[in-house]
Order: sequence, then structure tokens, then C-alpha cells
Amino acid sequence: MSSTWWVLWPRILNILLIICTSVFLGRWLVGSVGSATGWYLKRRASTRKRAILRRVKVEEEAFQRFSERSQRPAEDDDWEQIESYGAASAKNGGQAEDEWEGIVGFFHPFCNAGGGGERVLWAAIRATQKRWPKAVCVVYTGDHDSTKPAILERVQNRFNIRLHPPTVVFIYLSTRHYVLSTTYPHFTLLGQSLGSLVLAYDAFSLLVPDIFIDTMGYAFTLALCKFFFPTIPTGAYVHYPTISTDMLGSLDAEQGMGLNAGSGKGLKGALKRKYWQRFASLYSWVGGNVDVVMTNSSWTLGHIRSLWGPSRKKRQKTFDIEVVFPPVAVEELERAIEISESSEAKREPALLYVAQFRPEKNHALILRAFSLMLERDKDHRNIKLVLAGSVRNSEDATRVYDLRLLAHELKVKDHVEFLCDAPWSEILQRLRKSWVGVNAMWNEHFGIGVVEYQAAGLLSVVNDSGGPKSDIVVDHSGGPTGFHASTESEFAEGFQQALTMSSQDTLAMRRRARASARRFTEEAFAKAWLTQMGRLIELQSSTGRL
Repeated sequence: MSSTWWVLWPRILNILLIICTSVFLGRWLVGSVGSATGWYLKRRASTRKRAILRRVKVEEEAFQRFSERSQRPAEDDDWEQIESYGAASAKNGGQAEDEWEGIVGFFHPFCNAGGGGERVLWAAIRATQKRWPKAVCVVYTGDHDSTKPAILERVQNRFNIRLHPPTVVFIYLSTRHYVLSTTYPHFTLLGQSLGSLVLAYDAFSLLVPDIFIDTMGYAFTLALCKFFFPTIPTGAYVHYPTISTDMLGSLDAEQGMGLNAGSGKGLKGALKRKYWQRFASLYSWVGGNVDVVMTNSSWTLGHIRSLWGPSRKKRQKTFDIEVVFPPVAVEELERAIEISESSEAKREPALLYVAQFRPEKNHALILRAFSLMLERDKDHRNIKLVLAGSVRNSEDATRVYDLRLLAHELKVKDHVEFLCDAPWSEILQRLRKSWVGVNAMWNEHFGIGVVEYQAAGLLSVVNDSGGPKSDIVVDHSGGPTGFHASTESEFAEGFQQALTMSSQDTLAMRRRARASARRFTEEAFAKAWLTQMGRLIELQSSTGRL
């Protein structure tokens, strides 16, 4: 066991002692012990809560004065339709819900990462602000190196999402390293889950919200919230189940099924299987504590219903688990990128892979497949592969360096371009010019980048699993919208097919892909989000302000 665990235990000792003592004394005391701790945390954070609300009021007044002086135009007129939808969905059209002004806590320790999960966070906050303008949206983050103006500016540049600054508050957590996978060389799932309890305790000791929502996948924090604050409604937007039957099945696979493919052999593999099975049981129990559950795809929905459904039913949770597809800039891409016979001449023979430089994105597979395609067909020597994504930390930077070395070893470095931390304007330009869009992650939970490919008219070649297979790259209007692949050879073949189709078939597929992508607009996300958010506010209003 690594030394990290011995550092971790003192930080979570208080939490474990509270839980274990209450269980030892009797199940009837569990609620009392948890509530007493919650009372202590609320009292401890009450001064900060009042200070935050005062600061929000001051910033709001200053913002309004600035707007009047600068004569700024009204923001986002196209949101009127969404706002009216949200108002109609409120319980009985109740005025209390319409004018709700509580604090919504969004647990997202890596809010400045710039990935698809962050787009969901910021789009959710924007929708909440527009629908309930008096609500305060608090983001629990560990991004100490970024100020509020810097984060909001990055949100606008990266996602073209403009937020109302006064009602966005950042609570900076000092224990984020406890949820990093690199902190736990062994028992990573358990380590990160226990680490998230430390992070959540840190969050609650700084500010207790009226509604608590996890938008990053730390389900254990929601159970801890219910233990401390039984009347606070909890919500989860699940991008990817922490454990799944597919993960267990991958232990017996040889390749193509993620980072743990084939690792179930021998004594070590058997122990790992037992460990994962026990963790799955614990994860299922945790999910039963969540009041409102959203998943980002039908693939995730199936797994979460299987894992959390029985536990939630036992706890008599009112609302069913539902899919809320992530928001994608489909409308913007349609306005910015033309799909026509004349626009075909402006495209280049380029493969574009937009994804964070994380190991599960499997950039190495694409590099090898690209090299294999070039070996098979010498006529494609003018093709370029563009790897575009955010670099979150030093580990990601090292990964990019290793990928550059791999491109050199495969003798394709002159055909490969790395585009790190590019702004949305640059990504948009690449989407406009590229021919093929690529996704290589096994069991990608959804695949926002793939929807962007389709909306931009790219021919998608994606992993034959997860959201890209089930929800996105599906037949539309009687024809395919892209290609599926699993192995290096299949990806190489998919690239070649996409590049050698007739001009008529290519244009037809581009148009089908764009039409299919309209299912994932920002407006569709906002409407679905407001319905779920309305349920949380309904629950909170029924128990009274805390």
C-alpha cells in the first residue's frame, strides 16, 4: 500500500469515525449523528454564507450600473423560448418556484479543464441563471491558479457561453489532490472515492448550499451530503459510471476494451475482479441516495439504471433516471460552416481528433491506424492528422510529448499536427476545413466532439462502443452518418473509406450527419436541464429554506 494512503487516512478519519460510530450504536442513531455533524458544518460556514450573499448583491448592483452606463444590449434574446418553457414546467406554475433565490452548489473540482464535462457545467449554470435570475450558482473547484474573471473568460472563449458574473461564485478547495488518479497507484477507484469524501467535507465546511449537484461523477459526495443534510436535495449529472459491467467484462478481453483489457488473468486478476465487484455493490448503494439523476447518453442510462435503480427504488425516490443529452454548439456550427457542393472545395484531406490528452482517449491507437493507412495507400501521403485538445496538467504535457515521440517512431511526424489548448475560434476553423472527424475512446460516455464533427459536416470514424455508437453515429434518413471501428486495422479502413467516397455520397453523408446532430442542441439541453432543476427546487421548497 502506498504512502499516499497513510496520508489520506487522517484527513478522512473524522468522517469514518462518525459513520462507524453511528452504525455501531445502532441504525436509528445514524440520522441523528449525521444531522448533528451537518448542523455543526452549517454553523461553521454561516458567516461565509452571509458574506457571499452580500458580495453577490454588491456585484449585482455594480454590474447593473455598468450595464446602464455602457448601454449594453439585452443578453441572449433567443432564451425567451427556453425561459417560458421552464416557467411552464414549474409545479403548478408556482410563484415561489419562479422567484426561487437559493444557493445551488455545483461540485466540479476541475471546472477549468475545458472539456465536454465542463461545457455541461457552464451550460447548466447559464440555463439556471436565465430561469432563476435570483439564484446563486456556487462552483466548488480546486483551480486555485485561476481567478473568477479568468475562468469566465475561458468559458466564453472555449465554449462561447457568456455567464452573468455576479451570481457565479467560486469556492476554492484545498484537497483536490485526493481525487487525482495519480495519487493512488493501487486501489484507484476506492482511493478516489474516499478522497472525494475529504473534498466534499472541505466544501461543506466552507459553504452549505440549498441544493447540491455533482456534475463530475463523484457520487460518494452526494451520499455524504444526505448523511449530513437529509433535507438538502441532491442531483447528479452522470457522464460515466465509475464502475460498470462492461469494465468487469473487459478483464477477460484481449484488446480494444479500454485500459484494463485482459488484466483479469491469474491471481492478481482474480483479486482485481473481486475488488471491482465489491466496489460495484458500494457504488450501487451510494447511487440510491440521489434525488434527481441525469445521464448524458442512453449507454450511461442503461448502466446507471442497472446499478442505482434497485437502491433508489428501495429508498422510494420519486423521479426516474433520465437522459439529458449534453449541449453542443450545433446551431453555431450550422451558421458558421456551409455544407454544399461549393464548400467541398474548401476542405482539406485532414483527419481531426478533438479530445483532451487523457490516456483513455487512446490517441496512440489513432496514430498507429493513421500510419497503417499511409502504408496501405501511398496516394494518401498528402493527408494530415490533427490532434487537438486541452492540456490540463504536467501529466497531460508528458503524454503529448510521448505521442510526438510515437509519431516520430512511426515515421508520420511530418503528417501530424498537435494543437494544444486552442481557443474555440481555432477549433471552428479546423472543423470547417477538415474532412474526417475521429474518436477512439472505448465506451466514450457520450462524445460531444463527435456531435461537433457531425454538425460541421465531417465524416466521422468512431469507436464501435458507448455513446458514439448508440446515440450519435447512427443511421438517419435511411443512410449512415459515419463509420465505426475498434482495431487499428478497422480505423485505417474507416479513414480510407471516408476519404475515397464519391463526391455525391460524401455530400449526402455530410448532410445526414448535420441533420442527425440537431438532436443535441444547446436549447434541447437547456429545456431538459430546467425540468430536472425544477424538480430539485420543488423538493427544496417543500422542506423550506435551510
